Amino acid sequence: MQHKITILNKRGEKLAGVLHETGSTKVVVLCHGFRSSKENNTMVNLAGVLENEGISAFRFDFSGNGESEGSFQYGNYSSEAEDLRAVIEYFTGVNRVAVAVLGHSKAPGPFSVTLESGNVVLLYASKYHDIGAVVNVSGRYDLKRGIKERLGDNFLEILKKDGYIVVNTRAGDYQVTEESMVERFNTNMHEACLSIDEGCRVLTVHGSEDEIIPVEDALEFAKIIPNHQLQIIEGADHRYSSHQDELASVVCVSSRNACNPAMMSPNRQSQPKGWYLVVGNIVMLGSWHI
Repeated sequence: MQHKITILNKRGEKLAGVLHETGSTKVVVLCHGFRSSKENNTMVNLAGVLENEGISAFRFDFSGNGESEGSFQYGNYSSEAEDLRAVIEYFTGVNRVAVAVLGHSKAPGPFSVTLESGNVVLLYASKYHDIGAVVNVSGRYDLKRGIKERLGDNFLEILKKDGYIVVNTRAGDYQVTEESMVERFNTNMHEACLSIDEGCRVLTVHGSEDEIIPVEDALEFAKIIPNHQLQIIEGADHRYSSHQDELASVVCVSSRNACNPAMMSPNRQSQPKGWYLVVGNIVMLGSWHI
């Protein structure tokens, strides 16, 4: 059963969301993509799969996206982390618990229709220590990378001169301001990840054929996040175009563990970091501990 919910962020903007209700007090929050919305196919598919598994899921629009109020901003990491904060506080206020948050990347692709928010959920976990599990899908480790490919070699000179760059894409135009670029450059994912509480289980999922963010970024997250598991889906691109079922399977396992941590396999709990296992076409590295 699906219910529309409106949540106010700290700026007084209305955030539009849809709750896939199963009757469970525990909720998994799904964060959509760059210039996308809660209606993105991946978000809808994941929410539906979780609902079918008896896990309540909430997908919502960040401010300036979809049906939510506000203006779209490039980057916008801190504001989106605060939007996520408003969502989690809302569920706390109605006697429910957000047990896990999922976000996909923060990197616009060549046509700017990729998903986002792997970075946002990690930044949230580094600042607020009230979430038990984070799923980082194809997040970027080094935010200084990938910009020249989109904006050109002289993007800094243009930003300094004009204050903004208009990016033309098939999905529509958007503006990158000097202020938004400064925020991106000042966002240090390495430092943020070191601040994530050891009690927070972090799962990083990445496609081996990701054409936007190289799989090496996922390996960097695995090196520094203390309570971490890495799952590489063989053959998957950045959008998991032909691997939605594999992505959903991984997310379901993670969400069930978040809802019932005591039911995690003892072997999974005690495995040291560095283990390597292949299940079908999913490569799994690292381990969680609780």
